[in-house]
Amino acid sequence: MNTYKLGVVGLGEGRSIMSAAISSTRWELVQVCDINPAVCELRAEEFGFDQWTTDYGELLSNPAIDVVAIYSPDQLHLPHMIQALQAGKHVICTKPMLTSLEGANELLELAGRSGKHVFVGQSSRFFEPMIRQRADFERGRHGSIQTVEAHYIADSRWFLNKPWSRQKGFSWMYNFMIHAVDLVRWYLPGALEVTGYGNVSGNSRQYGLETWDSMRLLIRDEEGRIGQISGSYTLPALGSEVEPGIGCVIRGTMGSSRAEYSNLLYHTRFEGEGRKTYSFENKRDYYFRFEGNSHHAGEYQNYIDYFAECLDNGAKPLPDAEEAVVTLALMAAMERTMQEGGKPVRVDELLRENGLAHLRSSYGTRP
Repeated sequence: MNTYKLGVVGLGEGRSIMSAAISSTRWELVQVCDINPAVCELRAEEFGFDQWTTDYGELLSNPAIDVVAIYSPDQLHLPHMIQALQAGKHVICTKPMLTSLEGANELLELAGRSGKHVFVGQSSRFFEPMIRQRADFERGRHGSIQTVEAHYIADSRWFLNKPWSRQKGFSWMYNFMIHAVDLVRWYLPGALEVTGYGNVSGNSRQYGLETWDSMRLLIRDEEGRIGQISGSYTLPALGSEVEPGIGCVIRGTMGSSRAEYSNLLYHTRFEGEGRKTYSFENKRDYYFRFEGNSHHAGEYQNYIDYFAECLDNGAKPLPDAEEAVVTLALMAAMERTMQEGGKPVRVDELLRENGLAHLRSSYGTRP
């Protein structure tokens, strides 16, 4: 069992990956980077770790680093990943891997040539209830899956107090709802077509934003199965005791289940047994280490340890860059259907338009 050496760029969200690496027996945190020296000093004091720099090039040139974890602002993910691959490093990148399909071909080609892995930290897959739900799915306990419903609903108007969130290009879909999109694609990887609607509330317009803050979309896959994706971000929420912030419901011929975030609850009803609820509240301190539920570091812990196992075994970590690109194609199709008033849009149209048609034959069969 190897120990892998990690460098981190972006110490806002990167706070959680620092906590994960320091707590893990599989990783050694070697160096961290942020453009803001005050943030570097804050993390150094918080974690007792003073190997920091404001120069990303210095981090990339460090020969001790095996893997670079990228938690910089979304628009910097592409250049930061390209630089890391060119420096001969494996890459962990937080979601969204990219903010559009622009640059996707360049990234995939470089990743293929480099022989290095690009692993996307879709953290919701690594939350305890979602882990248990996936295990039941892989055991076939749901029978033949018919629908998958995922949502991310939160009153996140506080987020708009961050100046950069009000800049042109900010998207609730890419920053928030991608969690629900990824959960649906995890179970329905062959998403063919999407239709749906989005609107902008007066609450967003007060901040000068014209980006969709409530969205409701339906997808269908190759087998006619249905996925439902929902998001609302600037409206009063009912609270987690009534509706979980993130939920994933799988309905099949032999059973149904719902995994919840941040409630740490998993509900099931499988053939031959009544409804059951499993609570993982005893793991709350593991998952949420600081500032309430805003930094879910336990998920990061789970996914970097999973990545270490993949590196040990020469296995492809999922979601990888190809899977992430097809998720982005689905999201581009979602944007188009909302722009066109609900007109159905095929995902392969977006792949073809962006020179990514070669992914069409594989994305429906990915694990």
